[in-house]
Amino acid sequence: MFILEADIWQQFIQQLQQTSWLEWLGFVSTIACIYLAAKENILNWPISIISIVISAVLYFQSHLFGDFALQFYFLFTAFYGWWFWIKKKKEVAKPIVSIKAIHWLTIMAAVLVFTGVLGYLLDQYTPTNVPYEDGFCTAVSLVAQIMLTRKILENWILWIIVDICYVPLLIYKNLNVYAMLYTILVIIALKGHLDWKKTYREQAHY
Repeated sequence: MFILEADIWQQFIQQLQQTSWLEWLGFVSTIACIYLAAKENILNWPISIISIVISAVLYFQSHLFGDFALQFYFLFTAFYGWWFWIKKKKEVAKPIVSIKAIHWLTIMAAVLVFTGVLGYLLDQYTPTNVPYEDGFCTAVSLVAQIMLTRKILENWILWIIVDICYVPLLIYKNLNVYAMLYTILVIIALKGHLDWKKTYREQAHY
């Protein structure tokens, strides 16, 4: 057992050594933008644009076509979120909002529909061997991203779920640095949720 674990660890170290500079840059920029988003820092949006472009290249090379296409959506929402955060900061004193329990039904329905449609399209029209897994992660990310741009508190719950799901998927695709990245993102997303929740509660006293 010890020898097996040592071999696995050695293989992981070798894979890290072979990781391209582009993947490392994506690693750093993604952590930076998610951390800044958790801190409600508007600089998360321009940095996220860099991360999105890098991720698009890496996902395309790894045949994660759902996530590749998702980057175009992320790029659009990055510019939208940048504009919306500036606008909302000027207009209101309570930037963070929360959804009701009934809204979760809409969110879950949207994720299920998107997963089915995306999974089918990926299965039929791309060479990917993980169509529905890719489709699910893409679907949750779609919904979570638009919630983030609108400063909806519960966006972090979806990010925690999808980040956890990405870890085994990325390991399977030999994107080990990105798998390590998403493990870190789970922690950052959890911290983001706690920080935003604290801010949301403080807003009620204004």
